[in-house]
Amino acid sequence: MKLIIFAGPPTCGKTTVIKQVIKRMITKKLKPSFIKIDVLYADEDETINKEFGIPTRKIYSGELCPDHCNVVVLDEAVEWAEKAGSDYLFVETAGLCLRCSPYVEKSLGIVVLEATSGMNLPRKIGPMLTLADISVITKIDLVSQAEREVFRYRVLESAKGITVVESNALYGIGIDPIVKQIIKTNDVEFPMFLRGNPPVGTCTICVGKKEIGAKNHFGVLRTMDHELFYVGE
Repeated sequence: MKLIIFAGPPTCGKTTVIKQVIKRMITKKLKPSFIKIDVLYADEDETINKEFGIPTRKIYSGELCPDHCNVVVLDEAVEWAEKAGSDYLFVETAGLCLRCSPYVEKSLGIVVLEATSGMNLPRKIGPMLTLADISVITKIDLVSQAEREVFRYRVLESAKGITVVESNALYGIGIDPIVKQIIKTNDVEFPMFLRGNPPVGTCTICVGKKEIGAKNHFGVLRTMDHELFYVGE
């Protein structure tokens, strides 16, 4: 079975891209399944199941970052999709952590970015873009040709060698190259490993400390002048 992980900022068009991909894969007699990982609310699994009749599930990350939740549950998700008889598992993660990558080695990582989000977006989102295999730029009909060129240049500037696909996903434009790449992807292998290196730091805020100021925290800390220092054993 092949594993494809879709990431990207909220409202960038991930689900619309995935729906267009699923439509084409079903036409080719392939069997995808879909999992949505979000924080508090999601109904994409229900709409996709209703529209295409494929196996779907949702997972709420709750207190966890969605990308961290993805790493924790992904082995169970792959086993679930295999038991459902799927050839492909599509995972859509809310992707709210810009320091982490949700992608897995021996799988396909796709980041979806909207062209209307500003020319500097590719410079801001880190491993979500730089460790992806494909960058899908959506909503290209809402910006000028010059803005499209600048956005594309900055994607390639941030992630050299990445495949860039420009898409108007509402009308299915630019979807076929994505499907071709998905079909050519290697089968997922166990044990699975996270692509890239996680951030070096213990986040005391994440574990519940509410006090303000570096003196109240430990691990890798930072000053206003961008100096890093470490507190703890």
